[in-house]
Amino acid sequence: MSKIRGMRGFLASSIGVTCAAALALPLTPPALAATARPVPAAEAARPAAHAGTPATTPSDRRAAERSAAGSTQSLPLEPLTRDRATPSAPATEQSLPRRAVRHFSLVGVVWDDPDAELHGRVQVRTRTAGTGTWSGWQDVETHNADHAADPDTPERASGRVRGATAPLWVGDSDGVELRVRSESDDSAADSTGHASGTRNLPAAPPLPSGLRLELVDPGEDDEASAGDEEEPRAAGGANAETSALTETSALTETSALTETSAVAEASAVNADLAPLGASEIAALNRAESEQEYLALNPGALTERQLQAKPYVGPRPGIVTRRGWGANEGLRESGFRYTKKVKAAFVHHTASGNNYRCSQVPSLIRSIYRYHVKSMGWRDIGYNFLIDKCGKIYEGRAGGVAKPVLGAHTLGFNSNSMGIAVLGSYGATKPSKSAVKAVARLTAWKLGLYRVNPKGKTYLKSAGSNLHRKGKKVRLNVISGHRDGFKTECPGRKLYGKLGSARSKAAHYQGR
Repeated sequence: MSKIRGMRGFLASSIGVTCAAALALPLTPPALAATARPVPAAEAARPAAHAGTPATTPSDRRAAERSAAGSTQSLPLEPLTRDRATPSAPATEQSLPRRAVRHFSLVGVVWDDPDAELHGRVQVRTRTAGTGTWSGWQDVETHNADHAADPDTPERASGRVRGATAPLWVGDSDGVELRVRSESDDSAADSTGHASGTRNLPAAPPLPSGLRLELVDPGEDDEASAGDEEEPRAAGGANAETSALTETSALTETSALTETSAVAEASAVNADLAPLGASEIAALNRAESEQEYLALNPGALTERQLQAKPYVGPRPGIVTRRGWGANEGLRESGFRYTKKVKAAFVHHTASGNNYRCSQVPSLIRSIYRYHVKSMGWRDIGYNFLIDKCGKIYEGRAGGVAKPVLGAHTLGFNSNSMGIAVLGSYGATKPSKSAVKAVARLTAWKLGLYRVNPKGKTYLKSAGSNLHRKGKKVRLNVISGHRDGFKTECPGRKLYGKLGSARSKAAHYQGR
């Protein structure tokens, strides 16, 4: 019972400073919210510029204007082909013809039913802003349902959640073309050794209803952190962003105070680790981290635990949400916690490797906006993100030392944390810096909860395609996403490095 009281005190330790934090942070009147509107029909119907040429007409220039605060353009797809014999049947191919649009840097496709799967292929090509050069066709990862809140949770049952592909980072672009084709599971087998006519292949399944292309502009680095686009969304509230409406916000003193409060709230939960409003939580050595461990657990440790050597790795430097420019007005207000952290699930974002480390704040803001505005989640799904240069970033709000409930491993979000390495690692090796960062982060965070990174643990499944609901599953403390759900995540190359991460993390803990 003393442990429970101590943990409750741990979770509540920063609540008392939130109001003071709101007063301590500067109150900057928010700029006019710059949110996306759909490209007018007249513009959308006009043929886009030829490949290699940027937009030059006044309408094209207006369509290419950038939103400083970030925005999402949501464009419905059009049926490409139908079966003439059954014209009312759902189309098995949909597309978005080439067109000029406002600036964006990340793409994804969403649909109405979060439980529906897109069996097929999604490909996109984009036009680089400034040069007018069109890319080749790029595949978008369609298997993404395994990154989600657990079944029967308020986040999952909010009514806002949509099915979605993984997001793909394409860099600053102002033109797009998309095609989606349904494919049966046996299509690949048909192309690898089965002669035509030897057997009947099943028909391609229908595509999910309500397919839309999401084009995400992360906004400018120096303005995105102000949280000035909209008020924090209340739990259970409707998703305000649709393709047919232009969002406008009254610039009132009340809304300004609300936004400042949301920023202060997100900073206050880390007040035990860094000054209010800090852009980064500084690294500590092992001795300092052990002292921090004792300070963060007042009354939660038994006498025996107090006398034992604390196996806590040195705290790594962590870029805060303020540091990467989170618009705190996008997420739901408040935080949700699980009881403790018994395991860490490692993921890859499947968003491609074509990013520079200097672009990572923009990339994370894009994923954040995609998770919240396009997919309907309460916040970004991952607890932490790591770039290929080894830098660690705070993910879902609630405090980096606390057991924040994420939406990263369907069926196993409770009593765990999710770490996403930015990129795609099915065929590409993760950098040594990224693997080392996984080890450093887990050595510290798991150490706070007295967990051995090289050990095993049991988690109760909330239901996945690999483990039935209610089953107690024995897992590595540092597991890959595929250990809890039948998926390719975190990619074959990254998954193969988890053994090394476990050993390094245990070493950092002094084991």
